[in-house]
Amino acid sequence: MGLRADQGEALLALDAVTLRDRLASGAVRAVELVEACLARIAAREPEVQAWAWLDGDHALEQARALDKRRLAGMPIGPLHGLPVGLKDIIDTKGIPTANGTPIDAGRVPSEDAWLVSRLRASGAIVMGKTVTTECAFMHPGKTRNPHNPGHTPGGSSQGSAAAVAAGMVPLAIGTQTGGSVIRPASFCGVVGFKPSFGLIPRTGVLMQSPFLDTIGVFGKSVEDCALLAEVLTGHDPADAATAPVPVPRLLDVAMAKAPVTPAFALVRLPEQDQAEPEMLDAMAELAATLPDCFEVPLAGFEGLAAARQAINFAEMAKCYFGLERRGRDLMSAPLRAALDEGKAVLARDYIAAQDWRVVMNAALDQVFERCDALLCPAACGPAPAGLDSTGSPVFNGLWTLAGVPAITLPLFTAGNGLPMGVQLVGRRGDDARLLRTARWLTQHILSPNEGT
Repeated sequence: MGLRADQGEALLALDAVTLRDRLASGAVRAVELVEACLARIAAREPEVQAWAWLDGDHALEQARALDKRRLAGMPIGPLHGLPVGLKDIIDTKGIPTANGTPIDAGRVPSEDAWLVSRLRASGAIVMGKTVTTECAFMHPGKTRNPHNPGHTPGGSSQGSAAAVAAGMVPLAIGTQTGGSVIRPASFCGVVGFKPSFGLIPRTGVLMQSPFLDTIGVFGKSVEDCALLAEVLTGHDPADAATAPVPVPRLLDVAMAKAPVTPAFALVRLPEQDQAEPEMLDAMAELAATLPDCFEVPLAGFEGLAAARQAINFAEMAKCYFGLERRGRDLMSAPLRAALDEGKAVLARDYIAAQDWRVVMNAALDQVFERCDALLCPAACGPAPAGLDSTGSPVFNGLWTLAGVPAITLPLFTAGNGLPMGVQLVGRRGDDARLLRTARWLTQHILSPNEGT
Protein backbone atom coordinates (compact mmCIF):
# COMPACT_ATOMS: atom_id res chain seq x y z
CA MET A 1 0.00 0.00 0.00
CA GLY A 2 1.50 3.32 -1.06
CA LEU A 3 1.86 6.53 0.90
CA ARG A 4 -0.89 9.11 1.00
CA ALA A 5 -0.05 12.35 -0.80
CA ASP A 6 0.40 14.21 2.49
CA GLN A 7 2.75 11.51 3.79
CA GLY A 8 4.84 11.75 0.63
CA GLU A 9 5.04 15.52 0.95
CA ALA A 10 6.12 15.18 4.57
CA LEU A 11 8.91 12.81 3.52
CA LEU A 12 10.16 15.21 0.85
CA ALA A 13 10.29 18.03 3.39
CA LEU A 14 12.97 16.17 5.37
CA ASP A 15 16.68 16.74 4.82
CA ALA A 16 18.87 13.92 3.52
CA VAL A 17 20.58 13.25 6.85
CA THR A 18 17.22 12.73 8.57
CA LEU A 19 16.03 10.55 5.70
CA ARG A 20 19.24 8.51 5.94
CA ASP A 21 18.55 7.76 9.60
CA ARG A 22 14.91 6.84 9.01
CA LEU A 23 15.77 4.62 6.08
CA ALA A 24 18.47 2.86 8.10
CA SER A 25 16.08 2.20 11.00
CA GLY A 26 13.27 0.99 8.74
CA ALA A 27 10.95 3.82 9.76
CA VAL A 28 10.87 4.72 6.07
CA ARG A 29 11.22 2.26 3.21
CA ALA A 30 13.28 3.14 0.15
CA VAL A 31 10.27 2.34 -2.05
CA GLU A 32 8.17 4.88 -0.17
CA LEU A 33 10.76 7.61 -0.66
CA VAL A 34 11.17 6.86 -4.36
CA GLU A 35 7.41 6.87 -4.83
CA ALA A 36 7.24 10.28 -3.17
CA CYS A 37 10.02 11.58 -5.42
CA LEU A 38 8.28 10.25 -8.52
CA ALA A 39 5.01 11.90 -7.50
CA ARG A 40 6.79 15.23 -7.07
CA ILE A 41 8.55 14.81 -10.41
CA ALA A 42 5.23 14.08 -12.11
CA ALA A 43 3.83 17.29 -10.64
CA ARG A 44 6.78 19.62 -11.31
CA GLU A 45 8.71 18.22 -14.26
CA PRO A 46 6.44 19.60 -17.01
CA GLU A 47 7.33 23.10 -15.82
CA VAL A 48 10.88 22.65 -14.48
CA GLN A 49 12.23 20.09 -16.99
CA ALA A 50 15.16 19.02 -14.84
CA TRP A 51 15.61 15.49 -16.23
CA ALA A 52 17.43 14.29 -19.31
CA TRP A 53 16.62 10.63 -18.52
CA LEU A 54 14.26 9.16 -15.97
CA ASP A 55 12.84 5.65 -15.57
CA GLY A 56 10.63 5.34 -12.52
CA ASP A 57 10.46 1.57 -12.77
CA HIS A 58 14.26 1.35 -12.69
CA ALA A 59 14.41 3.57 -9.59
CA LEU A 60 11.73 1.48 -7.85
CA GLU A 61 13.57 -1.74 -8.73
CA GLN A 62 16.69 -0.41 -6.99
CA ALA A 63 14.60 0.65 -4.00
CA ARG A 64 12.94 -2.78 -3.65
CA ALA A 65 16.34 -4.51 -3.71
CA LEU A 66 17.64 -2.18 -1.00
CA ASP A 67 14.57 -2.74 1.18
CA LYS A 68 15.02 -6.50 0.87
CA ARG A 69 18.68 -6.15 1.81
CA ARG A 70 17.87 -4.24 4.99
CA LEU A 71 15.06 -6.63 5.96
CA ALA A 72 17.44 -9.56 5.52
CA GLY A 73 19.77 -8.02 8.09
CA MET A 74 22.57 -7.46 5.59
CA PRO A 75 24.92 -4.50 5.97
CA ILE A 76 23.68 -1.25 4.46
CA GLY A 77 25.66 1.71 3.19
CA PRO A 78 25.84 5.32 4.39
CA LEU A 79 23.47 6.47 1.64
CA HIS A 80 21.08 3.51 1.91
CA GLY A 81 17.88 4.25 0.00
CA LEU A 82 18.62 7.88 -0.82
CA PRO A 83 17.74 8.89 -4.41
CA VAL A 84 20.44 10.93 -6.17
CA GLY A 85 20.26 12.85 -9.44
CA LEU A 86 23.33 12.70 -11.68
CA LYS A 87 24.38 15.38 -14.16
CA ASP A 88 24.17 13.98 -17.67
CA ILE A 89 27.92 14.07 -18.24
CA ILE A 90 28.52 11.35 -15.62
CA ASP A 91 28.71 7.88 -17.12
CA THR A 92 26.15 5.36 -15.88
CA LYS A 93 26.31 1.76 -17.07
CA GLY A 94 23.36 0.92 -19.29
CA ILE A 95 21.78 4.37 -18.87
CA PRO A 96 21.94 6.98 -21.65
CA THR A 97 24.52 9.70 -21.06
CA ALA A 98 24.37 12.24 -23.89
CA ASN A 99 26.59 15.01 -22.44
CA GLY A 100 23.96 17.58 -23.38
CA THR A 101 24.79 17.41 -27.08
CA PRO A 102 23.08 15.82 -30.10
CA ILE A 103 26.50 14.53 -31.10
CA ASP A 104 26.22 11.97 -28.30
CA ALA A 105 22.49 11.31 -28.59
CA GLY A 106 21.80 7.65 -27.85
CA ARG A 107 25.18 7.12 -26.17
CA VAL A 108 24.96 4.38 -23.50
CA PRO A 109 28.14 3.81 -21.42
CA SER A 110 29.29 0.29 -20.73
CA GLU A 111 30.83 1.22 -17.38
CA ASP A 112 29.90 3.40 -14.42
CA ALA A 113 31.94 6.47 -13.58
CA TRP A 114 34.09 6.05 -10.46
CA LEU A 115 31.70 8.13 -8.38
CA VAL A 116 28.66 6.16 -9.60
CA SER A 117 30.31 2.93 -8.48
CA ARG A 118 30.88 4.56 -5.10
CA LEU A 119 27.24 5.68 -4.97
CA ARG A 120 25.95 2.20 -5.70
CA ALA A 121 28.28 0.65 -3.10
CA SER A 122 26.98 3.12 -0.52
CA GLY A 123 23.37 2.13 -1.14
CA ALA A 124 22.28 5.22 -3.05
CA ILE A 125 19.59 5.01 -5.72
CA VAL A 126 20.49 6.39 -9.15
CA MET A 127 17.26 8.28 -9.73
CA GLY A 128 18.11 9.49 -13.23
CA LYS A 129 20.22 11.86 -15.29
CA THR A 130 19.75 15.60 -14.85
CA VAL A 131 19.96 18.17 -17.62
CA THR A 132 23.31 19.79 -18.38
CA THR A 133 24.11 22.65 -20.66
CA GLU A 134 25.69 21.64 -23.98
CA CYS A 135 28.87 19.71 -23.13
CA ALA A 136 28.77 21.38 -19.68
CA PHE A 137 29.59 24.74 -21.27
CA MET A 138 27.44 27.86 -21.61
CA HIS A 139 24.66 27.02 -24.09
CA PRO A 140 21.52 26.42 -21.95
CA GLY A 141 19.58 23.19 -21.73
CA LYS A 142 15.81 22.95 -21.31
CA THR A 143 15.67 23.37 -17.51
CA ARG A 144 13.82 26.31 -15.95
CA ASN A 145 14.15 27.90 -12.53
CA PRO A 146 11.77 26.17 -10.09
CA HIS A 147 10.97 29.50 -8.41
CA ASN A 148 10.00 31.21 -11.65
CA PRO A 149 10.08 29.35 -14.98
CA GLY A 150 10.77 32.59 -16.83
CA HIS A 151 14.23 32.75 -15.24
CA THR A 152 17.36 30.68 -15.78
CA PRO A 153 18.34 28.03 -13.22
CA GLY A 154 21.99 28.76 -14.00
CA GLY A 155 24.46 26.36 -15.53
CA SER A 156 25.97 24.06 -16.33
CA SER A 157 24.65 21.77 -13.55
CA GLN A 158 21.21 23.29 -14.04
CA GLY A 159 19.14 20.11 -13.83
CA SER A 160 20.82 18.95 -10.62
CA ALA A 161 20.27 22.25 -8.81
CA ALA A 162 16.69 22.55 -10.06
CA ALA A 163 15.79 18.96 -9.14
CA VAL A 164 16.87 19.48 -5.53
CA ALA A 165 15.22 22.91 -5.36
CA ALA A 166 11.93 21.47 -6.64
CA GLY A 167 12.07 18.63 -4.09
CA MET A 168 12.35 15.96 -6.78
CA VAL A 169 15.38 14.36 -5.09
CA PRO A 170 17.11 15.08 -1.79
CA LEU A 171 20.59 15.02 -3.34
CA ALA A 172 22.23 15.61 -6.71
CA ILE A 173 25.68 15.74 -8.26
CA GLY A 174 27.12 18.28 -10.69
CA THR A 175 30.48 19.58 -11.84
CA GLN A 176 32.20 22.96 -11.84
CA THR A 177 34.84 24.27 -14.24
CA GLY A 178 33.95 27.95 -13.81
CA GLY A 179 30.88 28.42 -11.63
CA SER A 180 28.67 25.47 -12.52
CA VAL A 181 27.81 24.35 -8.98
CA ILE A 182 27.91 27.57 -6.97
CA ARG A 183 25.92 29.70 -9.44
CA PRO A 184 22.96 27.37 -10.08
CA ALA A 185 22.73 26.64 -6.35
CA SER A 186 22.45 30.38 -5.74
CA PHE A 187 19.86 30.89 -8.48
CA CYS A 188 17.76 27.90 -7.37
CA GLY A 189 17.99 28.50 -3.63
CA VAL A 190 19.77 25.33 -2.50
CA VAL A 191 23.12 24.54 -0.90
CA GLY A 192 25.86 23.82 -3.43
CA PHE A 193 29.30 22.59 -2.38
CA LYS A 194 32.39 22.58 -4.61
CA PRO A 195 35.12 20.69 -2.73
CA SER A 196 38.84 21.23 -3.01
CA PHE A 197 40.23 20.28 -6.41
CA GLY A 198 41.03 16.57 -6.52
CA LEU A 199 38.93 15.52 -3.53
CA ILE A 200 36.43 13.55 -5.65
CA PRO A 201 37.69 11.45 -8.60
CA ARG A 202 36.45 12.36 -12.08
CA THR A 203 37.05 9.14 -14.00
CA GLY A 204 34.06 8.45 -16.24
CA VAL A 205 32.92 12.09 -16.24
CA LEU A 206 33.10 14.17 -19.43
CA MET A 207 36.44 15.95 -19.16
CA GLN A 208 36.43 19.58 -20.25
CA SER A 209 39.44 20.98 -18.42
CA PRO A 210 41.64 18.60 -16.38
CA PHE A 211 43.22 21.51 -14.49
CA LEU A 212 39.84 22.92 -13.40
CA ASP A 213 37.07 20.29 -13.52
CA THR A 214 35.71 19.57 -10.03
CA ILE A 215 32.85 17.35 -8.87
CA GLY A 216 30.29 19.15 -6.70
CA VAL A 217 27.11 18.30 -4.81
CA PHE A 218 23.69 19.82 -4.09
CA GLY A 219 21.42 19.41 -1.07
CA LYS A 220 18.96 21.20 1.15
CA SER A 221 21.48 21.76 3.91
CA VAL A 222 25.18 21.94 4.65
CA GLU A 223 24.90 18.57 6.38
CA ASP A 224 23.33 17.01 3.30
CA CYS A 225 26.21 18.17 1.12
CA ALA A 226 28.75 16.95 3.67
CA LEU A 227 27.08 13.52 3.77
CA LEU A 228 27.19 13.07 0.00
CA ALA A 229 30.62 14.60 -0.58
CA GLU A 230 32.25 12.43 2.09
CA VAL A 231 30.96 9.25 0.44
CA LEU A 232 32.34 10.39 -2.92
CA THR A 233 35.86 11.25 -1.76
CA GLY A 234 38.70 8.86 -2.42
CA HIS A 235 41.78 8.05 -4.45
CA ASP A 236 41.52 6.84 -8.02
CA PRO A 237 44.84 6.05 -9.73
CA ALA A 238 43.17 6.85 -13.05
CA ASP A 239 42.67 10.48 -11.94
CA ALA A 240 46.04 12.13 -11.31
CA ALA A 241 44.35 14.98 -9.41
CA THR A 242 43.50 12.62 -6.54
CA ALA A 243 45.88 11.37 -3.87
CA PRO A 244 45.99 8.35 -1.51
CA VAL A 245 45.05 10.21 1.68
CA PRO A 246 42.53 9.39 4.43
CA VAL A 247 38.91 10.22 3.70
CA PRO A 248 38.05 13.48 5.51
CA ARG A 249 35.30 13.27 8.14
CA LEU A 250 33.20 15.93 6.48
CA LEU A 251 29.85 15.15 8.09
CA ASP A 252 31.08 14.70 11.65
CA VAL A 253 33.06 17.92 11.54
CA ALA A 254 30.28 19.83 9.78
CA MET A 255 27.83 18.86 12.54
CA ALA A 256 30.25 19.59 15.37
CA LYS A 257 30.03 22.71 17.49
CA ALA A 258 32.48 25.38 16.36
CA PRO A 259 35.20 25.60 19.07
CA VAL A 260 35.20 29.39 18.82
CA THR A 261 33.04 31.92 17.04
CA PRO A 262 34.19 31.82 13.40
CA ALA A 263 35.89 34.84 11.86
CA PHE A 264 35.03 35.95 8.34
CA ALA A 265 36.81 38.04 5.73
CA LEU A 266 34.47 40.01 3.47
CA VAL A 267 36.49 40.08 0.25
CA ARG A 268 36.17 42.66 -2.47
CA LEU A 269 36.66 40.90 -5.79
CA PRO A 270 38.13 42.55 -8.89
CA GLU A 271 34.73 42.32 -10.65
CA GLN A 272 32.73 43.60 -7.66
CA ASP A 273 31.15 46.35 -9.77
CA GLN A 274 29.30 43.66 -11.75
CA ALA A 275 27.23 42.69 -8.71
CA GLU A 276 23.72 44.09 -8.50
CA PRO A 277 23.07 46.65 -5.74
CA GLU A 278 20.71 44.38 -3.81
CA MET A 279 23.37 41.65 -3.68
CA LEU A 280 25.97 44.11 -2.36
CA ASP A 281 23.47 45.47 0.16
CA ALA A 282 22.66 41.93 1.34
CA MET A 283 26.36 41.13 1.75
CA ALA A 284 26.93 44.31 3.77
CA GLU A 285 23.92 43.56 5.97
CA LEU A 286 25.13 40.02 6.56
CA ALA A 287 28.63 41.20 7.46
CA ALA A 288 27.17 43.67 9.95
CA THR A 289 25.47 40.84 11.87
CA LEU A 290 28.67 38.85 12.33
CA PRO A 291 30.62 39.14 15.59
CA ASP A 292 33.99 38.91 13.81
CA CYS A 293 34.11 40.09 10.21
CA PHE A 294 36.65 42.30 8.47
CA GLU A 295 37.03 43.52 4.89
CA VAL A 296 39.86 42.40 2.62
CA PRO A 297 40.59 43.68 -0.89
CA LEU A 298 42.14 40.99 -3.09
CA ALA A 299 44.91 43.11 -4.53
CA GLY A 300 46.80 41.55 -7.41
CA PHE A 301 43.98 39.22 -8.44
CA GLU A 302 43.01 41.31 -11.44
CA GLY A 303 43.16 39.41 -14.72
CA LEU A 304 42.54 36.01 -13.17
CA ALA A 305 39.30 35.56 -15.08
CA ALA A 306 41.28 35.76 -18.32
CA ALA A 307 43.87 33.29 -16.99
CA ARG A 308 41.18 30.79 -15.97
CA GLN A 309 39.49 31.14 -19.36
CA ALA A 310 42.75 30.57 -21.22
CA ILE A 311 43.25 27.29 -19.35
CA ASN A 312 39.62 26.27 -19.78
CA PHE A 313 39.44 26.97 -23.51
CA ALA A 314 42.86 25.53 -24.35
CA GLU A 315 42.11 22.28 -22.53
CA MET A 316 38.57 22.16 -23.90
CA ALA A 317 39.92 22.41 -27.45
CA LYS A 318 42.02 19.33 -26.73
CA CYS A 319 39.43 17.36 -24.73
CA TYR A 320 36.57 18.05 -27.15
CA PHE A 321 38.60 17.37 -30.28
CA GLY A 322 36.82 14.08 -30.86
CA LEU A 323 33.39 15.64 -30.36
CA GLU A 324 34.24 18.48 -32.69
CA ARG A 325 35.54 16.12 -35.36
CA ARG A 326 32.35 14.05 -35.19
CA GLY A 327 29.89 16.93 -35.17
CA ARG A 328 31.17 20.50 -35.23
CA ASP A 329 28.11 21.52 -37.24
CA LEU A 330 25.90 20.26 -34.41
CA MET A 331 27.64 22.48 -31.85
CA SER A 332 26.29 25.85 -30.77
CA ALA A 333 28.02 29.01 -31.96
CA PRO A 334 29.33 29.84 -28.43
CA LEU A 335 30.92 26.40 -28.07
CA ARG A 336 32.54 26.56 -31.51
CA ALA A 337 33.88 30.03 -30.73
CA ALA A 338 35.35 28.84 -27.42
CA LEU A 339 37.04 25.89 -29.12
CA ASP A 340 38.52 28.17 -31.78
CA GLU A 341 39.76 30.55 -29.09
CA GLY A 342 41.27 27.64 -27.21
CA LYS A 343 43.22 26.51 -30.27
CA ALA A 344 44.81 29.95 -30.45
CA VAL A 345 46.11 30.01 -26.84
CA LEU A 346 49.90 30.02 -26.85
CA ALA A 347 51.70 27.34 -24.84
CA ARG A 348 53.55 30.12 -22.98
CA ASP A 349 50.29 31.71 -21.86
CA TYR A 350 48.68 28.41 -20.95
CA ILE A 351 51.57 27.33 -18.72
CA ALA A 352 51.87 30.79 -17.17
CA ALA A 353 48.14 30.81 -16.36
CA GLN A 354 48.52 27.56 -14.43
CA ASP A 355 51.17 29.17 -12.22
CA TRP A 356 48.42 31.33 -10.71
CA ARG A 357 47.13 28.47 -8.56
CA VAL A 358 50.26 28.43 -6.40
CA VAL A 359 50.44 32.24 -6.27
CA MET A 360 46.77 32.57 -5.33
CA ASN A 361 46.95 30.01 -2.54
CA ALA A 362 50.07 31.61 -1.10
CA ALA A 363 48.22 34.93 -0.91
CA LEU A 364 45.03 33.36 0.44
CA ASP A 365 46.93 31.47 3.13
CA GLN A 366 47.87 34.82 4.67
CA VAL A 367 44.20 35.82 4.82
CA PHE A 368 43.19 32.45 6.28
CA GLU A 369 45.62 33.03 9.14
CA ARG A 370 43.08 35.64 10.30
CA CYS A 371 39.75 34.01 9.40
CA ASP A 372 37.86 30.75 9.01
CA ALA A 373 36.25 31.59 5.66
CA LEU A 374 36.01 34.26 3.00
CA LEU A 375 32.62 35.81 2.23
CA CYS A 376 31.61 37.03 -1.23
CA PRO A 377 28.58 36.92 -3.55
CA ALA A 378 27.73 33.57 -5.09
CA ALA A 379 26.44 35.34 -8.20
CA CYS A 380 25.85 38.87 -9.45
CA GLY A 381 22.30 38.80 -8.15
CA PRO A 382 19.18 36.64 -8.49
CA ALA A 383 18.65 34.47 -11.54
CA PRO A 384 18.38 36.68 -14.65
CA ALA A 385 15.13 36.71 -16.59
CA GLY A 386 15.07 34.68 -19.79
CA LEU A 387 16.42 31.28 -20.75
CA ASP A 388 19.01 32.23 -23.37
CA SER A 389 21.79 32.68 -20.79
CA THR A 390 22.85 30.85 -17.64
CA GLY A 391 24.20 33.98 -15.93
CA SER A 392 27.71 35.12 -15.17
CA PRO A 393 30.23 32.94 -13.28
CA VAL A 394 32.44 35.95 -12.56
CA PHE A 395 32.37 35.43 -8.76
CA ASN A 396 33.15 31.72 -8.96
CA GLY A 397 35.88 31.13 -11.53
CA LEU A 398 38.79 32.45 -9.48
CA TRP A 399 38.03 29.97 -6.68
CA THR A 400 37.89 27.14 -9.21
CA LEU A 401 41.26 28.29 -10.54
CA ALA A 402 42.68 28.31 -7.01
CA GLY A 403 41.28 24.81 -6.34
CA VAL A 404 39.88 25.89 -2.98
CA PRO A 405 36.57 24.66 -1.51
CA ALA A 406 33.50 26.89 -1.85
CA ILE A 407 29.88 26.62 -0.76
CA THR A 408 26.68 28.52 -1.53
CA LEU A 409 24.16 29.17 1.24
CA PRO A 410 20.66 30.34 0.18
CA LEU A 411 20.38 33.04 2.83
CA PHE A 412 19.11 36.00 0.77
CA THR A 413 15.91 36.80 -1.10
CA ALA A 414 15.85 39.40 -3.86
CA GLY A 415 13.16 42.03 -4.23
CA ASN A 416 11.47 39.95 -6.94
CA GLY A 417 11.19 36.97 -4.57
CA LEU A 418 13.98 34.91 -6.14
CA PRO A 419 16.71 33.41 -3.96
CA MET A 420 20.27 34.70 -3.81
CA GLY A 421 23.22 32.91 -2.27
CA VAL A 422 26.20 33.96 -0.22
CA GLN A 423 29.44 32.18 -1.09
CA LEU A 424 31.88 30.98 1.56
CA VAL A 425 35.40 30.01 0.53
CA GLY A 426 37.89 27.99 2.58
CA ARG A 427 41.57 27.16 2.54
CA ARG A 428 42.49 24.43 0.07
CA GLY A 429 42.14 21.03 1.74
CA ASP A 430 40.20 22.52 4.68
CA ASP A 431 36.83 21.33 3.39
CA ALA A 432 35.52 20.04 6.72
CA ARG A 433 36.26 23.31 8.49
CA LEU A 434 34.52 25.25 5.72
CA LEU A 435 31.42 23.05 6.08
CA ARG A 436 31.38 23.55 9.86
CA THR A 437 31.71 27.30 9.41
CA ALA A 438 28.93 27.30 6.80
CA ARG A 439 26.63 25.41 9.16
CA TRP A 440 27.44 27.89 11.94
CA LEU A 441 26.59 30.81 9.66
CA THR A 442 23.31 29.20 8.58
CA GLN A 443 22.27 28.74 12.20
CA HIS A 444 23.46 32.23 13.11
CA ILE A 445 21.16 33.75 10.50
CA LEU A 446 18.18 31.40 10.60
CA SER A 447 18.21 30.34 14.27
CA PRO A 448 20.36 32.88 16.13
CA ASN A 449 19.26 31.72 19.57
CA GLU A 450 20.04 28.05 19.02
CA GLY A 451 23.37 26.54 19.97
CA THR A 452 25.73 25.25 17.33
